[in-house]
Parts: sequence; structure tokens; C-alpha cells
Amino acid sequence: MQDSTVDTAFDHERVVLHHGRRSGLPVIAAVHSTTLGNAVGGARLWTYPHWRDGLTDALRLSAAMSLKNAAAGLAHGGGKAVIALPPGTVLSAERREAVLRDLGDLVDSLGGAFIVGEDVGMHAEDMLIVREQTPWADCLPTSVGGIGEPAEPTSVGVYAAIEATARQVFGTADLNGRRACVVGLGQVGQRLARRLAAAGAKLTVSDIDPARQAIAGELGADWTEPGQALFTETDLLVPAALGGILTPDTVPRLRCAAIVGPANNQLSDDAVADTLAERGVLWAPDFIVNAGGVIYGVEVSLDGISPEAALSDVRRIGDRLASVFTRAERDGVTPLATALADAIARLTDPTGNGAHAFPP
Repeated sequence: MQDSTVDTAFDHERVVLHHGRRSGLPVIAAVHSTTLGNAVGGARLWTYPHWRDGLTDALRLSAAMSLKNAAAGLAHGGGKAVIALPPGTVLSAERREAVLRDLGDLVDSLGGAFIVGEDVGMHAEDMLIVREQTPWADCLPTSVGGIGEPAEPTSVGVYAAIEATARQVFGTADLNGRRACVVGLGQVGQRLARRLAAAGAKLTVSDIDPARQAIAGELGADWTEPGQALFTETDLLVPAALGGILTPDTVPRLRCAAIVGPANNQLSDDAVADTLAERGVLWAPDFIVNAGGVIYGVEVSLDGISPEAALSDVRRIGDRLASVFTRAERDGVTPLATALADAIARLTDPTGNGAHAFPP
């Protein structure tokens, strides 16, 4: 086992770079904060130009998880794991199992500081293999008593956020006839597209996988190419793929009234929130919008709350976001500024004194 443990001078507690002894692939774990409790977050299996890009992703995503968990009121910090595949790598079944076991070894070496679930490129069945190496793995298949894929509760929370955003911008949560563009038709994006179509939205969808154009036909939605999806003329833009899409270059070309979706780290940097506000585009902070999966997972798997009660808490994301919108408008700041202040207050004062009390 070849590790490099870095005591970061920024704000991560621990970062471990691990050369998997079985797979020969780089596996990264970033624990951003355990102030509120042991860190929780998913493992991402993705192709990167260089393993350093995977490290950058792990650092950003783990920091976002700390904000997400704090804003959601969970007693957990933020962490993230990344399996960084070199360009052109195609995993055989044997090598996929090998790298999953390497991931399990790495998580286990952290001694419970980090509980790992699934993220992009992973499935519940993968987590079952990881669990064979460590007890600190979650999101197991329902067939063995786990919560299964977190995509469903994530989509429930995002849809509640979409309704709250529509109410803020248009004065009603009714989506019938409202234009919506879903960018990315993965597990969460597909569910959102179906919910929006069922609500009567005029839907446009896009994905890098051309085979998913069949979903557009099934839902009666328009299809647009991935390179143009972000700039579709629409009421609600719903980013549901990878992050970093809202930049100083892309924001001036947007043709939407509001942006609300499950993609992580949508802003290339925080200053983009100000640019969006200057353009009159309402942006719903992603770490609030996409917290449904972790809320459900923590409450059901770790806290012993019933699935029904946990889903009820997930739906409160809409109330939480509405509160952020109201206070940001009152204070003359962006929703990001308000949401960050709430999360940071909780991270710096775990007792909750000084943190905003969200609606019950």
C-alpha cells in the first residue's frame, strides 16, 4: 500500500493518495471536516486527464459536502473519494472489482473518519464489494437491506427545490406550461425529466450519450445537443451532469430566468454568483438543492429513521431554499452568500448557536 497523507494548510483535515495494490489505479480520499461528526460523501469513478485533476475534484467535492451536510442540519462533516481513471482506460470486471477493493482498503485505513457511498460512475452493487473491505461503506443494495441508489431521494429534493425556485421567480410553483431544460440524463436527471414532464412542463433535454435521445421521444421533449443545452432559451435551467459549467464565459450567453439542479459545484468560482445576479438570473445554491440523497442516506442508514420520515425531511429542501431566497432578497445579497453564511455558522459553532433556524 503506497500512500501519501497530507496535512493540508488550507481547510481539509486529511487527504490520502493511494496507489491501489490490486488495480494499480490512483484512489483518492479527501476528508474536509469532522467538526459536526464523521465525514460522509460519495465515491466518484471517472476519467481524468491526470490524477491531479482527480485530486482537485476530490478537494472541491469534499468541501462542498461539508457545506451540504451543515446546511441540511446533519451531524456529519464532508468527505469524498475519487477513483481517477487515466484517459482511455476501460475497466474489465476483474479490474473494476480490484479497484473497488482498493477503495475499501483506503476508506478502512481512515478508521471511521469517512463513511463512503456512491457517486458518479458507481452503483449500489459496487458498494457491496467496497463493504467487504470496510464497515464504513453505505448505499448498499436494497436486496441486502441497504438504501440502494440515492438517485430517487436526490431527485425528490431537487424537485422540491425546482418548485420553490419557480415560486420565487414566477409567483407560483405550478410548472404546467413552464419551459424547463434538463442538462444531463443520468439517474437523477432522468427522474427529474419524468417529473417535469408529468407536471406539464415544456421540456428540453440533453445528454452526452446520444442513445438517451430516446428518452426525449418517450417524454415528448425536445432534444438539443450537449454543447448548446446550457444556452437553450428556457424558464428553468436544470444542470444535472458534472459541475463547473457556470463560468465568466458561459453566463453572458445564458437565456434562462433561473438555474436549479442537482449537479455539484456548478459555479467555476463563487464570484460567478454575483455575475448571475447582475444578469437577473436566480441561482439556487447547489449544495442545498442536491442534498436529498445524503439526508435520506444518513437518516435511514445511520440514524434509524423510517424511509417515509426521511423523505419528508428531504422535501423540506424546498422550504430551506425558500428561506434562503427570502433572506437574501431582504439583505440585498446573493442566495449563495446567505447559504454559505448559514453553513459556515454551523461548522464554526456546532452547538447551533448563531446558525439560522430553518422552517420546521
